[in-house]
Amino acid sequence: MSFFQLRTCTLTPQFVSHEHSFHQLILATSGCTELSIEGRGERITRERGCIIPTAYHHDYQGDGNNQTLVLDVPLANLTALTCAGEIERLFERPRFFSVPRQLQDLAESMATQVEHYPALQSEIAALILRAIYQGLHDARLPEAMPEFRSRERLDLARIDAYIDTHLADTIRVERLAELCAMSVGHFHACFRDATGLTPSSHVQLRRLDHARALVRTSELPLGQIALMVGFRDQGSFTRAYRRRFDVPPLADRRGLNVSPSLV
Repeated sequence: MSFFQLRTCTLTPQFVSHEHSFHQLILATSGCTELSIEGRGERITRERGCIIPTAYHHDYQGDGNNQTLVLDVPLANLTALTCAGEIERLFERPRFFSVPRQLQDLAESMATQVEHYPALQSEIAALILRAIYQGLHDARLPEAMPEFRSRERLDLARIDAYIDTHLADTIRVERLAELCAMSVGHFHACFRDATGLTPSSHVQLRRLDHARALVRTSELPLGQIALMVGFRDQGSFTRAYRRRFDVPPLADRRGLNVSPSLV
């Protein structure tokens, strides 16, 4: 089974702009490529490599004379790897990084091996990733792109859109983390840093906010509203509603002169 997709190619002068659902590492063994991630650009050469986490928009234009190693890391395969934590850390954020001479020589040698022995691409990819990880993290090189440090790929709008369309369902933190291409632990920490709440607390608040809109603007039975926003019964819904708004849903409805006749 191939856990990684490693290939050698020549990036042409044709301008390409896209994003993808997997992590990507780019190393050049010759020539150069102009590459930009979310508007921040540098030149990829033997001395300069690039890490592109999933979902980051990027564009590039090669010189037509380069030889480039492109390593794709499908997210679905990470759970099967013992080095998954290291890979997650390596692809935490976009970065351009200096490629030391030893890694330049390794990349050039491995590019030849990939061409001759394509069945070994996962083993070769793992070797390259470990070498880069040791360089960037064990040596603590401060190469991270500063404007991306706070973003951490946490797309709150996408998360809220998913929650809002699945209010009646069980919403698992694992699924929310998957939307952001993060491990559960990393997602939980980033989410709390960004919002001051745990993901589960945030989901609960959105359920209740939607419930209040229904309580105040509709004549739907409270039991039905409870089920629509994901509560298992009206009693637990009422208790949570009171804690959130300091008033039970029936009183809230009557206060706005909405007929409670169907409650």
